[in-house]
Parts: sequence; structure tokens; C-alpha cells
Amino acid sequence: MSPSPWRCLGLAAAALGLLLPISIPAFATPTTQAPAPRVVGPLPGTVPGNRLADRIEDTYPFFSTPDDLRAVGYVEEEFHLSGAADAFALDGTKVATAVPYTTRVIVRRPAHARNFTGTTLVEWQNVTAGYDLDALWNADSAVRAGHAWVGVSAQRVGVDQLKTWSPARYGGLDVTGGGRFSADELSYDVFTQAGRAVDSGAVMGGLRTRTLLAIGASQSAARMTVLYDRVLPQQRPVFDGYGFIVGTAPTRVGAEPVFQVLSETDVRTAQRPVDTDRFRRWEVAGAAHSGYEGQAYRAPISERDLGGAPQYACDRPPFSHVPMHHVTAASYDHLRRWVERGTPPPTARPLEFEADGVTKKRDALGLAVGGIRLSQVAAPRALNTGDNSGETFCRLFGTHVPFDAATLARLYPERGDYVHQVVTTDLANVHAGYLLPADARQNLADAIGAGR
Repeated sequence: MSPSPWRCLGLAAAALGLLLPISIPAFATPTTQAPAPRVVGPLPGTVPGNRLADRIEDTYPFFSTPDDLRAVGYVEEEFHLSGAADAFALDGTKVATAVPYTTRVIVRRPAHARNFTGTTLVEWQNVTAGYDLDALWNADSAVRAGHAWVGVSAQRVGVDQLKTWSPARYGGLDVTGGGRFSADELSYDVFTQAGRAVDSGAVMGGLRTRTLLAIGASQSAARMTVLYDRVLPQQRPVFDGYGFIVGTAPTRVGAEPVFQVLSETDVRTAQRPVDTDRFRRWEVAGAAHSGYEGQAYRAPISERDLGGAPQYACDRPPFSHVPMHHVTAASYDHLRRWVERGTPPPTARPLEFEADGVTKKRDALGLAVGGIRLSQVAAPRALNTGDNSGETFCRLFGTHVPFDAATLARLYPERGDYVHQVVTTDLANVHAGYLLPADARQNLADAIGAGR
């Protein structure tokens, strides 16, 4: 893979000790890049079968996608990676070197090189629910673009659950150094070494990656923030750009571009960082930290692999229908161009707050004011917000309350008014760079169906 301009800049800056302005320990000068990990796979048993079988051949990958990848020229493969990782505390202090580990990665990629863009999205799998979650897998946008996606099991909680779920398939995994490092001290180096395995082509079936993007959602974004701010200055660059979705983002100004995309749920104060030539932040009105699309996708997988999908008793009807994944898909496209051409993404209007700086402004319908306004908000048929309350994760789900017939008649008095507003909004968002044309076409099809 030819290094991107950002990676070349990162290498030069690292060599000169210029990766500032955050304070890093004096011992943080990058050393020789660690070798790529040893790869075993692709593992057999790619079709869901008996996960409790005694032979790995009769098992299958946890949360294997139900999407028909073969029909669209994609494959899903799983690998075990083994190597020696350095351990880092949360403040970036290196607390151990060359600690043995074994983890797994799941790869979804084009079956043939001719259909591959050369861009691979490497996701730090989220473990907030107690198991690995590919929170940012989006089959529609990945397949349309021809990108590859790789999920990395970097943290103890996810790996321990895998070992219990299928001892035959995952019993040999360990990211704690035999229990010595149970607070995910190895996770940062495990993730970057997985990136090297992608970069080398070892898990890519012969495909060569030109642009390597690290992405993470929520808790994973927080881990990647530590990686970027505190650990990356001590390592040779691996990833060309970073996408921090519905979570924190770095404060350090590094060589690699940083793109932060937040739902309405995640924006809780009017105080926010400014956009720069290395940092971009988008805020999506009406979208939830964990909205309807992800819940609908994961429900049948949870039934299959966990024995049931979780149910929640929230104070208001949960799961915003604002398609946050449309905006993240657009952000990946911009991040790729930022890396490859040096073209920064467009800026976006932030969400607006009342004078107290913590209460979001809302219009007469209860919809948030400001932010990126997709047609589901600008031409609404329901109240979609990023806020909710109730048990466990309810505060992350937002709300979805369909408008009654009288409200719809007031908003769209003439036949065709609704579809016209959807088209007008989506054209503006495509032109602004917040929405991909294919997603606008899907919105139009949905609007025509809803307006009948």
C-alpha cells in the first residue's frame, strides 16, 4: 500500500518529534514498527450452524451478518491474530512491552479485486452491551462504494464473551496477557496491529488496501480517543484517517485527519471544539445515539446468537427513525477524499441551544433546531429526537412518535407537498455533502410509499 500524504506526514513528524500540541511523556518517541501479527484463517464454519459444537468446522462467527453478501459479490471471513502487544495505561504511559495476545477479526470485503475501491474501514468493535457489536457495519453503503470492512475484537469483555459463547472457536483467545492486564491495556496496540494485518493484505484475500480508515462508535470512540491522543504519538502511523462516531474525539492535533459525527443524543452542551484543517465535527438533528436502523438489523442476530433480542421499557416510544447511517456513510466518503486528496469535508451548522447552554432549542413540533437536517426532520411525518429516559440504555435511543392525521394535513395540505419537501431537502443535503445520492434515492422511494 502506498502511504497517503497524511501517513507520510505522520512518519516525518514522528521522526522529528513534532507531533504536538498535547503533552506526551518524554519516552514517547516512536520506535521501530512492530511486525504484523501472525494470521490463522480464514477459519472454517462461515455458515451459522451449531456454535456449541466440539469442532471449529461446525461453528460459525459470532454475530455473523445475515446480509446476503454472496449475492452482491462480497464475502465474510474470520481470522485469528496472534502477536506481542505493548500495554498502555489510560494516560498513555507504557506499562509493559511485548505481551503475547491472540484475538479475532471479522472481514467483509469484495470477493474480487476489480470491485474493491482500495478503502478499508477498520472498526473497533463496541462492547458496551457485554459482547462484540459491529455498530458501524452498513451493508448498503459499503457494497455500493466497494469498500471493505473489518471488525476487531480489541477488548477483554468482548473476547471473554466469545470464549464462553463458543469454546471450540474462540477458546484460545486472550487480550489480557494471561490475566495480567484486565483493564484493556493491550487494546490500543492490538487494534493497530490488526490494522497492520489489513495493510499487509494478510486478512484481505489478496486485496490491497490503499486507504486505511479507523472507525469506532460510542465507547469504542472513547478508546480510539485515548489511542489517538496518548498512544499514537509513541507508534509508527498505521491508519490514514480516523472516524469518531457518536462518541468523543481527540484534542491532539495530529497528522491524520479526524472526523467526528454526533447524533442529537450526544450533543449536550453548546461548548464544542472548532473545525480545523485536521478536524471536522458534524451534528445530526433528530438522530439517536442508537436508533431504529441498528436495532432492526441486530434483532434477528440477537435472536440467533443470544437467544433473544433485548426489550426496553422507555418513558417515551424509543428509537429515532432519522437515518444516522446516511450521514456516517457520507462522512466516510469525505474522510477518504481528505486522506487521498487533502480535500477537507464541508462544515456543518451545529445544533442550537437556549441561553443556558445545555437545553436544546426546539421548534413548535418539538424537533431540534440547527444541525444537519435530513428530510426525516426537515419534512417530518413524526417527532424524532435524540432524547429519551427510562431503564438501562433508553437515554441512547431517542424517540419516534408519528404525527396524527390532523398534523400531517396541516403540514402537507396539497397532494405531493410531502414528496416535494423531501426531494428539495435531499437535493440540498446532497449538494452540501451531507447525504449520498443513493441514500437520497432511497429516501424518495420511501417518501412516495408513505405519501400514498
